[in-house]
Amino acid sequence: MDDDGSSLAAPTIFILVALLQFIPRYLEHQIKSGGAPSDEEKELRAEIKQLLKEASTLSQPSTFAQAAKLRRTAAAKEKELTKCQEQQILDRKSLYNPYMKYVTPVKALTYLLLGVWFWKYPVASISKELVQPFGRMLSWKSGGGSEDKVMVGIVPWLILCSRVSKLICRKIM
Repeated sequence: MDDDGSSLAAPTIFILVALLQFIPRYLEHQIKSGGAPSDEEKELRAEIKQLLKEASTLSQPSTFAQAAKLRRTAAAKEKELTKCQEQQILDRKSLYNPYMKYVTPVKALTYLLLGVWFWKYPVASISKELVQPFGRMLSWKSGGGSEDKVMVGIVPWLILCSRVSKLICRKIM
């Protein structure tokens, strides 16, 4: 870390915090969305589509019972499709669960290590004009500041980075 504030600590910490926010979101996205639909799922969708198409062609009063039977069959196939999708989600959860249980402890340990490492040192320096009313809050536990710059401490920087990276992850996924 340089005295003039040209350190790479701030962007490095931001990238690390963003990765720690992105990884659990990515794993949750993988659990929910999964991959390509299975052959059974494709077959069920095609059968449902075909049954509903046949039922829509039977619009005469004399064929009402047959159309109703086809719609009930399609509804039963849709329930079967829902069960198949739920089973796939459970399978994916069991695949990613070993990784998900380590995400929070790794995140907490990383924040703790960053806090200990940068406790007395500023992470970045920003012009006083840019952070006029919030200068003291940003320089919390980061050492002294100069006349025209505010030194940003690790705690406010971690809070800021986690908020911004959560927002970015929400917009991406």
